[in-house]
This record gives sequence, structure tokens and C-alpha cells, in this order.
Amino acid sequence: MKSFRKELWFETPSRRYFINITREVQTAVDESGIKEGLCLVNAMHITASVFINDDEGGLHQDFEIWLEKLAPEKPYSQYNHNTYEDNADAHLKRTVMGREAVVAVTNGKLDFGPWEQIFYGEFDGRRKKRVLIKIIGE
Repeated sequence: MKSFRKELWFETPSRRYFINITREVQTAVDESGIKEGLCLVNAMHITASVFINDDEGGLHQDFEIWLEKLAPEKPYSQYNHNTYEDNADAHLKRTVMGREAVVAVTNGKLDFGPWEQIFYGEFDGRRKKRVLIKIIGE
């Protein structure tokens, strides 16, 4: 069995941001040479997320609205965590949206269902953060 590792780095222009990283992940699969296996993609920071869903702007706006209702950013004083930083809401949003995605690799391609894409979700941006891609297989 072969193994391949790659990191993607992001520094988003705003506190919350969604980036479609499907192309970058497929590029990593291509670089790996693995034709059959699994691809793990995970956010390496506790205020960011990796998830699979549709690449549709209205849906992304809905995520933003829904997440803000579940874990509003302000007032900062509502969270016990907000002492040194003001990002308790980002931790909660990450928990809801998830840490990672695992996708089958078939014939050297990410094996998705209809409309599925991989996204990096940032909830406490404006600083460098990374995503790990780990591919195993033959």
C-alpha cells in the first residue's frame, strides 16, 4: 500500500469564509499516483472545518445564517472561552460542520455522488491555517 501527504495553506480575507478545494484535492490524488484507495482531507486547526456539500452560493449563505443562529459571534461575553481570544463561536461552528472528509478514490479520481464537492470552512480567519490531505491505497 502507498501513502501520500500534502498540505494546503489558507489565509482568508474575513473571519468566516468557504473555499471549494475539490480541484486542489484532486490534484493531490493525481500527484500521489494512487488509483484505488481513500483520501482524507482534514482541517488542522480547531476553528476551521472540512466538509462535503453542494457548491451553490445560496446554500453557503444559508450555512452562514444557520451557524450564526446556532453559535452567534457576539456578544463575546456569552462564552466562557473568550478570555484571551474572541473565537469561542468559531470552535462551536467547527464542531457542527466537522473536522474532515473521507472520499473514496476510484480509477485515480475522487469518487463523489451528484453535486458533491469538498470545502474548507473558516470560522476565525485572517491568519494562516492548513489542511492536511492524506491518501492511502494502490
